[in-house]
Amino acid sequence: MDIQKLKFPIGEYIPNKNPSSDLIALWISEIEDFPARVQDLTRNISVEKLNWRYRPGGWKVKQVIHHCSDSHMNSLIRFKLTLTENHPTIKPYFEDKWAELIDSQDNDISYSLKLLNGLHEKWGVLLRSLSNEQMSLEYTHPVHGEKFNLAETIGNYAWHCNHHLGHIKNGIASNGKYH
Repeated sequence: MDIQKLKFPIGEYIPNKNPSSDLIALWISEIEDFPARVQDLTRNISVEKLNWRYRPGGWKVKQVIHHCSDSHMNSLIRFKLTLTENHPTIKPYFEDKWAELIDSQDNDISYSLKLLNGLHEKWGVLLRSLSNEQMSLEYTHPVHGEKFNLAETIGNYAWHCNHHLGHIKNGIASNGKYH
């Protein structure tokens, strides 16, 4: 078992601060398509499979799905802060602690799927409207201590979507072998 491959099923994120407009368009499509891809993977999924982990010590499939709704809500807010404030410092959150809250432990993933559907549709509208000037706007992440522009952040979240799709696939395919 390759724990790194289970942890990073599509590889680790590689930042791209100056992506082409074609690459940005691809990333936006991946963000927009994410909810449908999660729904396809989890259609008629059993509670048992929702509680399987994608790797030893990793989150359960249901936690990954609930995490994505939490994370992507935060991302949309970060975009809006960056578009409406001058170089904002965003507020980080403890995703590991959020994943232990009752809503992230719930076997009912329907509300996170509904949230992802509406959120990604709204997010896609916003992302497709961004001008080149807006793409270069930056926010500061206080934990990482660096500035991120919106263009590279789109890439980060396209990667995030595909990264967690890999986790969901691995969790379902694990047959419950990771505890």
